[in-house]
Parts: sequence; structure tokens; C-alpha cells
Amino acid sequence: MEFSGETKPQQTVELKPIEATPESFKEYGQVIEASPDGEEFGPQDAQLDLTQGTPRFYIMHLEERPFHFSTITHHASVTQCLGSIGGHVWYLGVARPSVVDSAEGENGLKMNVVKSKCGHFYVPPSVEDVRVFRISGNKFVKLNRGTWHAGPLFGADSMDFYNLELSNTNLVDHTTHHFKKENGVTFKFND
Repeated sequence: MEFSGETKPQQTVELKPIEATPESFKEYGQVIEASPDGEEFGPQDAQLDLTQGTPRFYIMHLEERPFHFSTITHHASVTQCLGSIGGHVWYLGVARPSVVDSAEGENGLKMNVVKSKCGHFYVPPSVEDVRVFRISGNKFVKLNRGTWHAGPLFGADSMDFYNLELSNTNLVDHTTHHFKKENGVTFKFND
């Protein structure tokens, strides 16, 4: 999608945060909570895809991430895990994955397909599909490959997060949709 240069009318869309639970978050990934030591691997564990490169697990320090956003990003080649250190409350804007196999879209249907600078094809997320989740306590989220996400967002001045992705995710697998530019929309929510 190319921006024509004309100014889009601007609007603010207010979202109501949804508590992230395994059921409420299943379209976007998984919510992972503590399990007993020695429990065998199963569907309650993060179902990871780190096959496209070298995994990177690190502590990400973020500052000033208030409760609004106008861009959203996806990674087409990796699942990503995020969790706050200390179990502090944080928020994540999301939209369902929309990566498609070709320029024709799914099953040959004509869609508004875009080729990412990373080389894959996708359908831009719609304003109506964006949700905000509240993640609280000692848990983390695993994002499915291609899940659009904005955040982490939080009320504190700064927070630290565990982040599991690939060593080069932000260099070679980082596609962003600009809602403000493309749709004239900024999202906001309250705690």
C-alpha cells in the first residue's frame, strides 16, 4: 500500500483492554503461566518456532510507553515471547496474523495484498480487528508468527521485559503498518 501524500482525516479509536487469558488470547498466540517443576512438555507450554535463525533471549529495557499507538508490527518468520520482569501489569495492542502465501492472497482470492520489504506478502490489518490486552502477574505471552503487535505499553516511567525472538528479527523480519498515515487512526485506552 502506498501513501498518496494526501492528508487523511484523523480520528482516535478508544479500546477497552481485555485481560489476557489462554482463551481470550488464542487467536494471537498463547498466555503462559507457571507450571510445576518436572511437568512434561505439552500444549500448555509455549509452542515456539525459532527454526529460521539463532534464538535471542534477552532483557529489553523500555521507557515511556503510554497508552496509545498508531503503528503495529509483525514478524513473519518467528514466534516471539514477551513478559514483564516482576509480573508488573502491561498492555499489548494486537491484530490477527495476516501473512499470505502469494500476491493473490489466500486461495487465489483477490485481496489488498502488500509485499513487505522483508520479502513476504501480507494483508494490512484493519482498524476493526485491533484489540488491546492487559497482561498481569507472573505470565508471559507467546505471539504466533505474523501476529501484529504494538507495545509493550505501560503506565510506569520504565519497565524491563524478557524477550525471546531471533538474533536478527528487528533487522530482517520487521514489518510495520502505520495506522495514522494509512487509515487516519490513533488508538488509545485507559488503565
